[in-house]
Amino acid sequence: MTKGILGRKLGMTQVFTPEGLAIAVTVIEAGPNVVLQKKDVENDGYEAIQVGFADKSEKRANKPAQGHAKKANTAPKRYVRELRGVTVSEYEVGQEIKADIFAEGEFVDVTGTSKGKGFQGVIKRHGQSRGPMTHGSRYHRGPGSMGSIAANRVFKGKKLPGHMGGETITLQNLQVIKVDAERNLLLVKGSIPGPKNSFVKVKSSVKK
Repeated sequence: MTKGILGRKLGMTQVFTPEGLAIAVTVIEAGPNVVLQKKDVENDGYEAIQVGFADKSEKRANKPAQGHAKKANTAPKRYVRELRGVTVSEYEVGQEIKADIFAEGEFVDVTGTSKGKGFQGVIKRHGQSRGPMTHGSRYHRGPGSMGSIAANRVFKGKKLPGHMGGETITLQNLQVIKVDAERNLLLVKGSIPGPKNSFVKVKSSVKK
């Protein structure tokens, strides 16, 4: 069964195994989430639950968002997402979901928004090599050939400078090293997308 929770990336640290090995982990504040809505095949054409994380002050929420949250007897939420593939009948509107739905040793997929890096060249953006810096070369950090001159255009997909980062990225098969149920913390092996305090979605791994 698929499980999922919304959370916030707090940063990275390390934990030690009984053998004394250091493991780099990312700390995620996972929940508490509130179920805001249940979607079913009859009304919506698919099954899902809509969950919210991190309270938002009423003056920052519009009337529809306030009314939507009141149905679940909760405050408007800053981060709202749908979780598909879950058993909808097991959840009720207004129910809280906490970090203890996951256990140590489980594998999860984490979705977040990568750090925005602005407008970057092809060396940073696509990992291309630079040209010689000396001996009269005039080609240093450029994107290289634009392709055939008979095409009279640049083909789609050509690797060029442009906006980098700020994309939705999912990292798969990350192991849950520790669960702190009291403080709603998940310690996940390795790094996850996004800067500190960015919102992330944690779901059961689809490939394990």
